[in-house]
Order: sequence, then structure tokens, then C-alpha cells
Amino acid sequence: MWNKSMDISMSDESSRKTRMKILEPPKKIKEILKDLWEVGKEDPRRVKHAFKVGVSLTLVSLLYLMEPFFKGIGKNAIWAVMTVVVVLEFSAGATLRKGLNRGLGTVIAGSLAYFMEFVALHSGKIIGAIFIGTAVFIIGSTVTYMRFVPYIKKNYDYGMLVFLLTFNLITVSSYTVHAAINIAQQRLFTIAMGIGICLVMSLLVFPIWSGDDLHKSTVTKLQGLSRSIEACVSEYFKEKEEDKEDSDFESDDENVIYKGYKTVLDSKASDEALAMFARWEPRHTIHCNKFPSQQYIKVGSVLRKFGYTVVALHGSLQTEIQTPRSIRILFRDPCVRLANEICKVLSELSESIRNRRHCSPEILSDKLEVALKDLNTAIKSQPKLFLGSNLHGDITNTHLNGDVSYYNDTNTNGIVSYHNDDKNNLNGCVLGQTTIQQNDTVSRCQSNSVMSDRRPVKKSTVTGERRRLRKQMSKIAVMKSLEFSEALPFAAFASLLVEMVARLDTVIDEVEELGTIACFKEYDKSFDRTDVQVRF
Repeated sequence: MWNKSMDISMSDESSRKTRMKILEPPKKIKEILKDLWEVGKEDPRRVKHAFKVGVSLTLVSLLYLMEPFFKGIGKNAIWAVMTVVVVLEFSAGATLRKGLNRGLGTVIAGSLAYFMEFVALHSGKIIGAIFIGTAVFIIGSTVTYMRFVPYIKKNYDYGMLVFLLTFNLITVSSYTVHAAINIAQQRLFTIAMGIGICLVMSLLVFPIWSGDDLHKSTVTKLQGLSRSIEACVSEYFKEKEEDKEDSDFESDDENVIYKGYKTVLDSKASDEALAMFARWEPRHTIHCNKFPSQQYIKVGSVLRKFGYTVVALHGSLQTEIQTPRSIRILFRDPCVRLANEICKVLSELSESIRNRRHCSPEILSDKLEVALKDLNTAIKSQPKLFLGSNLHGDITNTHLNGDVSYYNDTNTNGIVSYHNDDKNNLNGCVLGQTTIQQNDTVSRCQSNSVMSDRRPVKKSTVTGERRRLRKQMSKIAVMKSLEFSEALPFAAFASLLVEMVARLDTVIDEVEELGTIACFKEYDKSFDRTDVQVRF
């Protein structure tokens, strides 16, 4: 009895697990649902756009669903549905651009086709056919060639394509179908209805303006550059190396740096597209000022040039040769204060654009100049770190003048040693002498001087020895150079910070020009400016 109850409970448990597996959605479906949620969470306007498209399609479907409309329009109602699907874009500017292109292309093509049909009907059947064929060839070739013009391709390419399609359909079909003009009129009417619905939904129902997107994108780019500089300097002047357990924290810092300047460097295509759509949008602000799309493009171009310096600054964190932290700490304070002031300027510029006001007249404060002077003083106070000792300096200068020859001796232990001999180098060449187990000497001059005599040695042995020797020479050369250039990587880092200060002037000028063209409000002196606190 007890065994029977156990069997029943086990079967119930297995059946319950089976039902759970059946009712539980597959892993792939879960990932798709998660992606759909993330897309809407990232930009809620996408949900609004999907709602607008659904409402628009429902409205044009009434041409089929309601019998009075279907009797008047007939099968041509499909053109209204196609127009909504093709024309209704995410932003109002893109919808206006496509809608007007489609409407103008259809109207001009229909008018021209009506004229062609009128001429063909009064010219006889044979001459009319020749006239239509010639017109189709000339207009088709001309319009296709005009599409290669950059300005037309950028702004009116879709309209030219619609014109070409509509003109050929009406012109060719009107030669055999006498009711073609009436059909064209009905199609034009349904297309106009579709365009009208698209414009109403784009301009009046949850409008999305490309100009506002471009405005917010510029603010985001300035903030991203500021965060990247902050993270770079913070990473460079860490007091100690992070343990392996903190690898996730390091990857987070890298992501902050990378995302900050990647947004700027990848913004060219999106900025140009948003600026093009913004030019089609009506003046929808309170003051009805013209949107300065071209100036926003100039600001984006200047920020990309500034971003190249940030990329180089990030690259200095990943070089193979690094300045020891004991030397970096000597210059930490002036570099941190200089980076702090740069971040403050970028943040002030982003706030001025966000609030549509001019920048503070004191945006380049005295603290920035003081930080530059302090960095210069700190570098001058440690000349030996950058110039090296007299011994290393003499060796370097002599080598550059061509008076040094380095001899590479390999002993029985495989240790390579270098010797400086100024007298034996008569031809100004760098000679490498290798002693092999049989005391065979292989020497080669690296210029056009006369080759020295050498004993016959097996080719494979010499080749293998040369490969091993060259690898050791390059490694030792790097190690010896570190003796007098260990602070040079920091010099590159500091020069990039100074370069950023030099490029700030151009960024400020373009932002001020943007404020003038866009009629930003004047800077309010009573405005309590919030300084950016940069934590290093």
C-alpha cells in the first residue's frame, strides 16, 4: 500500500514537471521579449511611433472597409495604404521630406504625362507612338542622370524616383488604355489622402522633431567627452595596481572612456541625417526661430577633432612602455587640476546648449591658466627625468652623429653584451660581431661600406643565429632606452592635456556662434553656476 502511494506521488510529480516545461516559454522567446522591452525602455518614443503607424493604417483601411469610399475609389485604395507604409517615418522632418517628395513627384509626373497624351492624340497613331517613345527615353535618361547630382540625391532622390515611375506608368499605359488618365487621377487622390494622414499623425500626434534630437545629441557628446577625460586621468594616476579581483571595475572604467568618445566619433552620419530632416521641419518653437542645422554640424565636426585627442589620451593608458607610478605621482596634482578645468569647460558648454543660453564670459577661468603654469613648472623642476644624465645624453648624441659602433658579444651562457668603440668604426656603420662555438665571426655593415671577410659557415646556422640575435638586440635596445626615457610616456600624456586646452578655444567659438544664430538667451549673472566635481 505504501509503495503504491509512493508511485502515485512520483507520477504526479513527473506530470507536474512536464506541465511546467510545456507552459514555460522557450529561452529564445524570453530573449526576444527582453529585447523588445529594452528597445522601448531605451527610447519610449518608439512605442508612440508604432502607435501612430497602427492608427494611420487603420484610417486608410477604412477606404476598403466602408462601402461608400470603396465605390468611389475602388481598387486604387491600395495606393493610400502603400503611401502610409512608405512615407510615415520616425521623425516629422523625415515624414515631411518623403511625403512632399512623393506628392510633388506624382503631381509633376501626372501633369507631364497628361501633356504627352494630349500631344500624342493629336499627332496620329504612328507619330504619337514615336513621340511617346522618344519622350520616355529623353525624360528617363535626364532624370536618372540628375539623380547623381549631390544636392538632388541628398534631398530629392525619392521624389525623382517617384516621378520616373509615375510618368512611365501613365504615359505608356495611356497609349492603349484610354481611361488611364482617370485611373491616374484616382491614384493621385488616394496618394494625397495617405500623405495627408501621415502629415497629421507626424505633426500633431506626439510629434518627434529631428532638430531636438540633434540638439540633445550635441549635449550628450560634450558630456561624453568630459566623462572620458575624467576616467582617463583617474585611471592614469591610480596610486596602485588593481588586483585581479577588481578586473570588472577596470572594465567598467574602460567602457566609460570608450563610450564617451565613441559617441562623438560615430556621430557624423547621424548628425548629417538629423540636420537634413530638421531643414524640412516647420518652425515649431515659441519664438519661431530658424533652426541652425549647419551650425550644429560644424559643432559636431569640431567635437570630433577634439575627440581624436581623447582617443590618443586613452591610447597612452595602453602603451607597452609606461612611466613608473613613482614618477607619475610627482605630476599628479597639476594634471588632475588641469583635467578638472577642462571637464568644467565642457560641462559648462553642454549646459549652455541644453538650456539654450550663451556661455559664461568667464568660461576660461584663471584656474585653467594657473593649472597650465603649475604643470609647466612641475616638468621644469625635474629636468633629469626627461633629458637623462650626461652619460646617457652623450651616448645618445654620439650615436645620432654616427660615431658609435655597438658590438654584440655572445658568451657561452648565451648572454649578450654591448661595447662602445668609437675608434674602430671608420665607416660610420653599426657593426654586429657574433662569436659562435667554433669562433667563426660574422660581421655585416648596414650601409654601403665594404663588407668584411668572413669564414665559410653553414647557411642554416647563420640564419638561425641572426634571427635569435636580432630579437635579443631589439629587446635590449628598448630596455636600455628606458634608462633615460622612462618619463617620456608621461610627457606624451601631458602634451595631450595641453593640446586639449588649445582646442577648447575652437569649441567655445563654435558654440558661441551657435548661440548667436539660434538666438540663445543671454547669460544670467545671477545664475548659480554648478561647478563640476571631478573625482580622481
